Amino acid sequence: MPDVHSQNRLFNRRGFLRQSTLATLGSLLGAQIVFADRLPRHYLPLVFSPNDGPINPMTAKHKDLVVLNDKPWNVETPAHLLDDRITPAERMFVRNNGLIPEKIDPATWKLTINGESVRAPKTYTLAELKKKFRHHTYQLVLECAGNGRSGYYPKTAGNQWTDGAVSCAEWTGVRLKDILADVGLKSDAVYIGYYGSDLHLSQDPKKEVISRGAPMHKALEDETLVAWAMNGQDIPVVHGAPLRLVVGGWPASVSGKWLHTISVRNKVHDGAKMTGKSYRVPIDPVEPGVDPPEDRFRIIESMPVKSLITFPRTGTLLKPGEAIALRGHAWAGDRAVRSVEVSMDFGATWQAAKLEAPRNRLAWQHWTAEVKPPRPGYYELWARATDDAGVSQPMVMPQWNPEGYCNNACHRIAVKVG
Repeated sequence: MPDVHSQNRLFNRRGFLRQSTLATLGSLLGAQIVFADRLPRHYLPLVFSPNDGPINPMTAKHKDLVVLNDKPWNVETPAHLLDDRITPAERMFVRNNGLIPEKIDPATWKLTINGESVRAPKTYTLAELKKKFRHHTYQLVLECAGNGRSGYYPKTAGNQWTDGAVSCAEWTGVRLKDILADVGLKSDAVYIGYYGSDLHLSQDPKKEVISRGAPMHKALEDETLVAWAMNGQDIPVVHGAPLRLVVGGWPASVSGKWLHTISVRNKVHDGAKMTGKSYRVPIDPVEPGVDPPEDRFRIIESMPVKSLITFPRTGTLLKPGEAIALRGHAWAGDRAVRSVEVSMDFGATWQAAKLEAPRNRLAWQHWTAEVKPPRPGYYELWARATDDAGVSQPMVMPQWNPEGYCNNACHRIAVKVG
């Protein structure tokens, strides 16, 4: 479908469709446009008009991404498509809780800072944010808290993500702490909560979709951004344009899309999906299948240490005697990754991988390794990361929880030699 700019090129100065355009549209339609000379000014035939329906993020995504749900859109990236050092937009997972806004105008977009703990509410246009504050760019890991949910047994409710609800894009914007300093905070500030323009699935504008947040110490970190660009371009609509809160290392649900308001609270934020058991795990270990009462849950903050094998992909056929070059990424929430190891004998033995330092704090770290299978046959290649506190990924399912969050079991791929 033509965009607004290409539509403008379809018309002459008087606002009528150009003759060359009529011929082109007719050929696309496979038939002559009858009474084309009578078309009203600025009228594009209906068959060629833009679709005013809900935005489909898959039109700009890699064809091999996996759609888990389309209302709301939840789309996963297979591990081998996460091989890029910086995740491109077309390969980035989509996790939505509501409907994508259909009408977004960056020229009129505003960000309001309010709440019990600001000295006085203040509103900025997008242009004012860009002009008033210093710009910063960081590579930041965003991972859905439910990433890996399909690996829990017994199964839990929710989208059954495997390993691909994670990304590390390059985000550009202004530090939230700089905006908050400009507004002025009271001494009782405890938490921030965000509000976006996504619409509830019921399409009731009075119902909140999701309004989560973070404690002040996280909100005031250098890497917590109010961003307008991703990978050097305007943020795609499906990923939160024109403004998105980006909070690396914590569940991606904290990084609110289509951001229009940040509220500074004098208590833990109580917006949609901040209460009950949403984005929470049990305080104490529980037996698989047991669901404790709400007061025995805690909010998920820093995500656990994790790694991913992005090359080769499962199903690769290799020649006997051929060494296998492995590569991937590792990350550890607020922490850094200290080491990555790989195994080809189901975790009986491990060998060290070569691990790179992160581009900046809260970015993922790239690793490489080489293994040489001793003989033809079926092999599983495993990766295990350890963070700078000495915490390693579990080889199999970690502590079960009823919401299916934070599964950081070792990633593995299957290959065949011979």
